[in-house]
Amino acid sequence: MSSSWPRNRLTERLAIDYPIVQGPLGGLSSQRLTAAVSNFGGLGSFGAHSLSPDAISDAIGAIRALTSRPFAVNLWVSMEDDGARTSDEAAFNRSLLPLHDHFAALHVPLPTYTPYVPARFDDQVRVVLDAKVPVFSFIFGIPPTDVLHECRQRKIVTIGTATTPEEAVALQEAGVDVIAASGFEAGGHRGSFLRAAEESLTGTFSLVPRIVSQVDVPVIAAGGVGDARGVVAALALGAEGVQMGTLFLTCQESGASRLHREALLQRDSGHTGLTRGFSGRLARGIENRLLREFNEQAPEILPYPLKRGIVRDLAVAAEAAGRPDWLPLWAGQSAGLSACTNVAAFLQSLLDDVSAIAGPVSGWSAKYRRRAL
Repeated sequence: MSSSWPRNRLTERLAIDYPIVQGPLGGLSSQRLTAAVSNFGGLGSFGAHSLSPDAISDAIGAIRALTSRPFAVNLWVSMEDDGARTSDEAAFNRSLLPLHDHFAALHVPLPTYTPYVPARFDDQVRVVLDAKVPVFSFIFGIPPTDVLHECRQRKIVTIGTATTPEEAVALQEAGVDVIAASGFEAGGHRGSFLRAAEESLTGTFSLVPRIVSQVDVPVIAAGGVGDARGVVAALALGAEGVQMGTLFLTCQESGASRLHREALLQRDSGHTGLTRGFSGRLARGIENRLLREFNEQAPEILPYPLKRGIVRDLAVAAEAAGRPDWLPLWAGQSAGLSACTNVAAFLQSLLDDVSAIAGPVSGWSAKYRRRAL
């Protein structure tokens, strides 16, 4: 371990060498990426919310075959929005209508309506608990009390996501071990759960110190941390670690497609926007033709995850046709800084740069914790 990176509460709790957490990345995560970050000494994460329980079990097994270090599995506590179970074929067709020309241009048939079959968080989390994963992270709410209690019994560290100070306090009161303070710069979905996502858009540099001042548990800064300067700034604000997601998507180990990686490496990739059009829930991606059309035309937005299904069908066809303009290109506001091609090389360079900028970082965050500590 670099002498400039002594252990802090976060590294001790997670049993990692460096306070660097790889964002779970949803459907763009991979077992190789998760293991590569963990093997280096950070915390690799695997986004499993869209997988069946059997697939989650298989993914955990694959990660364990690649690393003996701690890693996290991430789930969504809230699996659907109001109206998902009552939405009908007529609503499906109205939401699909603005995309007719796109499917036609890609020479693929339109998706057909199928009744919604809900996934169950309880079934997914049971796999995570039974597998005794080292770390269980989650967004969109707080797991039931019995789940958190079982995590403590099984010595599974929990990381909850907060987009407001109020959410952070609620997570701490529920007994969550670590809080990821997710600023609105972050790519992908906004994990808000106490208020609407549109009402919870606080930037990371404002959110982190407010949360640090109100909770006693370690805080991870997430959103907009794109290089060593962001790491140093987050630690200076009182965070005890950082979570980086978008920066890992360009690595050869990630699950991002070729078109997605190429888009992230473009000079204008940092021009991102928020939309509900990709999935039904507010999320951030590179501003391309698809994102602009969803926001400008205001088509009917089906509840999550129904909208996600339609857009996924379009994305599969667009990927095959080489059309990044019709892909949901998930990315945070620091996407323009993406340059990672190899996880180990990227992380070593990051740590060297942080040490060059700041020297020893031990104790920075302690100054800004609650006075009650």
